[in-house]
Amino acid sequence: MSVPLRPPALLTAPLLVLALLLTGCASAGSTAPVGAPGQGAAGPESDAASVLRSSPSAEAETPSPAEIPGLGPSTRAEIPEDARQAFVVTGEDEDANRSSAVLYSREDPAEGWVAVAGPWDAHNGMEGWTDHHVAGDLRSPKGVYSLTDAGGRLPDPGALLPYDEHPRFAVDGEGFYGEPLEGSFDYVVAINYNRTEGVTPLDRTRPLGLERGGGIWIHVDHGGPTQGCVSIPEERMEELLRTLDPELDPVIVMGDAETLGR
Repeated sequence: MSVPLRPPALLTAPLLVLALLLTGCASAGSTAPVGAPGQGAAGPESDAASVLRSSPSAEAETPSPAEIPGLGPSTRAEIPEDARQAFVVTGEDEDANRSSAVLYSREDPAEGWVAVAGPWDAHNGMEGWTDHHVAGDLRSPKGVYSLTDAGGRLPDPGALLPYDEHPRFAVDGEGFYGEPLEGSFDYVVAINYNRTEGVTPLDRTRPLGLERGGGIWIHVDHGGPTQGCVSIPEERMEELLRTLDPELDPVIVMGDAETLGR
């Protein structure tokens, strides 16, 4: 009787190695196929990579549009959404007649407001500021007002706003400190407080009534306080006239620093 031959012992080890090689990385603890979602060729994504992917700090943050410095939420809310130029006149305090003026622009709403001119020295009403201006109180009205019309005694210096050159803008006399007023209205921009928009600054229509005053302008500074207007140096008036653009719906934001900061 013949006896079946047993495989040589030397063949057993190579076969075992071959079987292990064929199983590859699919060891007893791995059941997911290579290339499954969340895994690469080397297996599951590391814990560190997973944390970084889900961490809020790893995501790029979009910066908020820049706001005008010194303006609080109540004042900012008064600026119309379509206004893209703002001439900000900030008084030293409610009873002061000296102030500072800066022109801001926001041609790109995503970037917000950017200072494009100033700060410039300015004067306001002799007695300071008020939130209820009346004729003769010698205070400038606080608030946000549109700017639509300009004019002056001198020829148009290149204004973008409609400009009315007229001899009636001539003025003489003295200011509160004895300074000459001549030339104060060589250039003006009408502030739309108690006036009709779209007409010459010389128009005397007063929608709120004569008792609430009017004729509140930005004009050439004469070296002293005003009766309620805002005044800046002549060369700054020329610059302002060449910059205020009706296409950008300009406004003036005016008042004492404490009020504007609310």
